[in-house]
Amino acid sequence: MVAMAVEAVKLARRYGRRWALAGVTFGIPKGAVVMIAGRNGSGKSTLLRVLSTVIRPDAGSATVGGFDVVRQRDDIRRKSALLSHHSYLYESLSARENLEILARLTRRTGIEEMIERVGLAGRADDPVNTYSAGMRKRLSFARVLLQRPEIAMLDEPFGQLDPAGFALVEEVVGELKKQGATVLLATHQVERVENFSDFGITLEAGRIIE
Repeated sequence: MVAMAVEAVKLARRYGRRWALAGVTFGIPKGAVVMIAGRNGSGKSTLLRVLSTVIRPDAGSATVGGFDVVRQRDDIRRKSALLSHHSYLYESLSARENLEILARLTRRTGIEEMIERVGLAGRADDPVNTYSAGMRKRLSFARVLLQRPEIAMLDEPFGQLDPAGFALVEEVVGELKKQGATVLLATHQVERVENFSDFGITLEAGRIIE
């Protein structure tokens, strides 16, 4: 049998009366790069937020790395990393200081390597509140890489980046896959991502249609 990194069974989440996820069921094998496509409001971000334990499902079940998204949230957070629409960066601190905090929490090393990898070496000691949106996205990628996740969830990773940043995303995904990580990419850039994804899931109104 193929080992699964992520499994969902009739997973559902609602906001008020609207179901953002309406009973989705799927399995993602370990080491796969999976594109999650769909229009705005289709449920892409909600799905990644549930799987990363940022929010809880209202019905159904899901496991990430073999751990339940409701009962074993800490275990999932140790194995996974989320690149979100929200950067969750400390604005008054520098890029290096942001990564130092994460390194202490996760007991990881390689801060300087990650800063260089995402092209921020020249601004590593500047406060994040002086960064452009693209630079903040690059720093967020450095955070993901520093965690060395078994499962990486990237929500609109190409947003706010220039063509050089697009290339960085593809390189980062390739590196994660070489490390054996499972990668989920929620994106509108279907043509770009389908070139290096193993398969895709298309959502519409909270349901899988393809």
